Amino acid sequence: MDRQFVHHERFRDRLRALDSEVERAVAESGGESAVTSILTDGLETLLAGYARIAREVESSAGWLPRVLGFGAAGETPGSALDEDVPGPTLDDDPILGLFLRGLYHAWWRVEVTGLENVPRAGRVLLIANHSGGLLPHDAAMLTLALEGRRTVRRDVRALLDDFVWNLPLVSEIGRRIGGVRARPETAERLLADDRAVIAFPEGAAGLGKAYAQRYRVRRFGRGAYVRAALRTGATVVPVAIIGAEETHPVVGRWDWLAERLGLPYFPLTPTFPWLGLLGLVPLPSKWRIEFGRPLAWSGRTDARAGNAAHLARRNEDVRQHVQRLVAEALERRGHPFL
Repeated sequence: MDRQFVHHERFRDRLRALDSEVERAVAESGGESAVTSILTDGLETLLAGYARIAREVESSAGWLPRVLGFGAAGETPGSALDEDVPGPTLDDDPILGLFLRGLYHAWWRVEVTGLENVPRAGRVLLIANHSGGLLPHDAAMLTLALEGRRTVRRDVRALLDDFVWNLPLVSEIGRRIGGVRARPETAERLLADDRAVIAFPEGAAGLGKAYAQRYRVRRFGRGAYVRAALRTGATVVPVAIIGAEETHPVVGRWDWLAERLGLPYFPLTPTFPWLGLLGLVPLPSKWRIEFGRPLAWSGRTDARAGNAAHLARRNEDVRQHVQRLVAEALERRGHPFL
């Protein structure tokens, strides 16, 4: 069975189960004599709203991909999704490419500096801070930023979080921007093939930061991607992405709902879920992407890549470089929307 079709079915099953659970909760709490306070009324309204959102998302899973030219799951020959093998890029999808470039130039007005720090050829690992919500906005904009100096065509691949591949439509968008599943062995294989690889070592923890914690770079896991760079001798370039934190400002989280949808978190923003699917439209924040200088120790094979203490030092070194670059870029950006 087509793997993308399986992802759609699993997500729809979760939505149906959630819909039933929400409606049951509303029924149990909404008896004629049960509602005795404003708080209970508010909870009932909110739960009913989530049920409507679930139905909207489920219904959009069929027609929205066709409108965007993706085709319905399982209808297009050869559309099977393998999240570990590089698929098409934006060069192969003019419609999505045009849409994303519109966001890049007109909606977010992305400014880019430091492109000269990215090697024109050879294996390079770009490590960036992670944000932008449940959609891979930062990966798409960083991929487009790298187009600005492509005198020699090269393949750029973004390592995307696991949950992306379990969401209808989002998984297809992730694949079409050149994304692959975020696995250390995949990163090492791509680097060994002399590709440029984008990694977000903060993972889902970076995406779910509250707005009050924006641009504070979280811990970089166990250093799996740094190990891949050390083993392959890849050049490591730190990257700061400013602007994604304001596209969907997280003011709260609903962990109960996230668990049932199979998401790392369910965001509550000033517009979502209060405005339904319209609340998924990102705000027009001002973006700035800065590429730092390659790290002094990168670009050579390191025999100590298996040494845990050495790896931890290198991992923290990268994190600190990214944090400093983020702080400097944030100051240079100025107003978040102007």
